[in-house]
Amino acid sequence: MDAIFSKLVKKDPKLKEILGVKKDLPPHDATGDIYFDLVRTIAYQQLHGAAAAKIFGRFIDLFEDAYPQPQVVAEMELEEFRAVGYSKQKSSYIKNIAAFALENDFEHRDWDSMEDAEIIKFLTQIKGVGEWTAQIILLFSLRRPDVFPSGDFGIQSAMIKRYKLKQEKRELIKKMKSIAEAWRPHRSIVSRYLWLWLDDKK
Repeated sequence: MDAIFSKLVKKDPKLKEILGVKKDLPPHDATGDIYFDLVRTIAYQQLHGAAAAKIFGRFIDLFEDAYPQPQVVAEMELEEFRAVGYSKQKSSYIKNIAAFALENDFEHRDWDSMEDAEIIKFLTQIKGVGEWTAQIILLFSLRRPDVFPSGDFGIQSAMIKRYKLKQEKRELIKKMKSIAEAWRPHRSIVSRYLWLWLDDKK
């Protein structure tokens, strides 16, 4: 890892402070089960961490072995989701994921044979799954090494702070992507350290 850090800092000196946080990256909750990780990611979106965990816990407790089998989820009524605390929209998104996973045989799909862009295009067919969600799956569930979730609020905040960016909206994303080109093929590790660095600054 030190050799990678040295190369990154040589290409982008501003990374020295970010990569010098001197902390181990925190563990993540991705299981590598793409269906389950998608459901969990959507379930946690726009909710505070503790509240999200509590609601998700109630949700998976509905199922045998605490696993939301897609065939069961796809057939659930929205009221069953609402009973554990999910909105109508989020409930629909989770059902969409389950139905799509069944139709496309997630369990036997060869994810390793698919390129990052191909997976993003594939997963974003699901209503409720956007590019950010697909990138999080790439980064954590599939552990792809060169993912840069430019739409992530934390990544944006960290880069605005460290690189003193003044751009907004599309121009901000364009500038961020331009800066991140120097991090290839290790944008995933830099992204994770950007989150860590931002937390360290709070």
